[in-house]
Amino acid sequence: MIENEKASLSIKRIVFMVILIIIMFGVGVMATNLQVNHVKIILSNHYEINVFTTKTKISEILEENHIVVLPEENVVPNEESELSSNKTITITKTIEQGQDIIKLAEANSEVSIEQLLGEYTPVIEKIIKEQIEIPYETITKDSSGQADANSKILVKGENGLKEITYRAKYRNGIEIERTVLEEKIIKDAINKVVQVNTSAVTSRSNQTRQAENIATTSDNTLAKKVIGKTPSIKTFNTSAYCACKKCCGKTNGITASGVKASSWNTIAAGKAYPVGTIIYIPYFKNKPNGGWFIVQDRGGAIQNNKLDIYMNTHLQALQFGRKNLECYVYYM
Repeated sequence: MIENEKASLSIKRIVFMVILIIIMFGVGVMATNLQVNHVKIILSNHYEINVFTTKTKISEILEENHIVVLPEENVVPNEESELSSNKTITITKTIEQGQDIIKLAEANSEVSIEQLLGEYTPVIEKIIKEQIEIPYETITKDSSGQADANSKILVKGENGLKEITYRAKYRNGIEIERTVLEEKIIKDAINKVVQVNTSAVTSRSNQTRQAENIATTSDNTLAKKVIGKTPSIKTFNTSAYCACKKCCGKTNGITASGVKASSWNTIAAGKAYPVGTIIYIPYFKNKPNGGWFIVQDRGGAIQNNKLDIYMNTHLQALQFGRKNLECYVYYM
């Protein structure tokens, strides 16, 4: 009896060991068949994600990483496909393509599908950060009647610094749109303070004499309007614009004052400078206007320490760029 029990126990042990070996072998085979892939996922905003996965179907990989494809987005390869050999999944926006094709179809009803698709060029979005200087202003302090009435600089001006974050769109490598996302002041500007004796004889004031000579020696119509007036001398951060949608979102060239903008005449300034204010900029003294401009326009990004000069073409505006320029402001 005892021997039978021992034999039965031995058989059970053998069966258990065989089953255990089979299970371990099956797990080993499964582990061998499951290949771990290193996959790159490029989102529609061009942000890249690198993941490791054993899945091969595109939709399962996206779901595993909690990535939701929006209606206006397109997945390459498509969601029902298997992972391709380059191990890359790309998500792009399709809304720009649809808009371009609709516009082209409206313009020519006989255009073919091949022509429509041939006209499509993808729009690429980029996030850009740019640091620009905040120009300081010059403040004058009257020293008339004081013991020390000599003109001198009390505080040396220093430009500030601002960081602007943009979302820019490009087609064929050319920027077609730019939107401001954030503006952050890194360093405040320090205004220049100058002590001036206003009771001194005008002829001895080099600054005033220079301004009067500029107006009286110029044939410009604007200059003749300010003969005898004393300007306020300031430093402005100066840029340029034209009448295209890239610059100001309109194409008719009509300014905020209601008149049509004209090259080497119109200037956009902040609300502190009323429409009709005349500004002389020595930097442009050799240009057709002799450096004389009139404030006729406004702009959403034009603050009181900035000026925007109207030019005929977008290329001219781009070539000018942005400069800190000394300006003579004549309030009318």
